[in-house]
Parts: sequence; structure tokens; C-alpha cells
Amino acid sequence: MTIEIRADGRQSETALMVQRGVCRLLRQAGFATLTEFTLATGRRADVMALGDAGAIWIVEIKSSPADFRSDAKWPEYRDYCDRLFFAIPQSMEQEIIPAETGLIVADNWGADILRHPEETLLHAARRKALTLAFARTAALRLHGLYDPGPI
Repeated sequence: MTIEIRADGRQSETALMVQRGVCRLLRQAGFATLTEFTLATGRRADVMALGDAGAIWIVEIKSSPADFRSDAKWPEYRDYCDRLFFAIPQSMEQEIIPAETGLIVADNWGADILRHPEETLLHAARRKALTLAFARTAALRLHGLYDPGPI
């Protein structure tokens, strides 16, 4: 059986490249990742990562300075993770990224964390809700891959 995963069409080629490198890095670091993860607010985190000890990280991908400047929603993500990172391509100037956030530089094959943000631990109830939502989302996406027909 062959499973084909198609891009959803919302991301640029650069953003998809950064996303792939970020997800590879996080997997090597022991995290499970989901892309385009919808939060309780309705906002979508570019990458949500769940560590084996329960740490929750959000990585917001910015493919260009214009992409960063047009985003006013990223501070809202802080309430839904222990650490908030921006991930950018190697060609983008790093100075534009706020110093209080983490910084990841990525390409199609991998990524490097250049700066870790301070950890701000989630409240236990929100952590539980996010962890359950992460598990359900992952299970539903997996099921959709091997049984894509109508329910």
C-alpha cells in the first residue's frame, strides 16, 4: 500500500522546506510533531511538538521578512506552549526575530536551534487539554491516511 501525503496549499515552497527541516530536528530531539495544529482559539500553529516528558513547543515558520512583519498573532501562541520558537530559512536575516523567542534556522534536510527561549510552563489543565488534542489530531490524521474515504 502506498500512502501519498499532499501539501495543503497554504504554505510557500520556502515554508514547506523550513517545516521539513524543523520536524526532522525535533524528531531527532525526541519530539513528536504535528503541522498546522489548530489551537482552542482557532489559530493554527505551524508546528506543534510534544516531547516524551510532556514538554510542548510551538514553532512559527516565517519564510521572509514580509511574512514576519504581517503576523500580529504570534504572541497569542505563548499561552499554548512551554517554549515558543520562530523558524526561518538560512537566507533570512536573523535580527528581525524577537529576542524573547527561540530561533531555529532550517533547510530541507535539517535545522539548528540558535537560541532557546525561556521556558514558561503551562498550567496543568491546559497541558492536559493540549496533550489530548494532540493525540486525537494525530490519530485522526493517521486514520485518514489509510482510510481516506467518507465516514
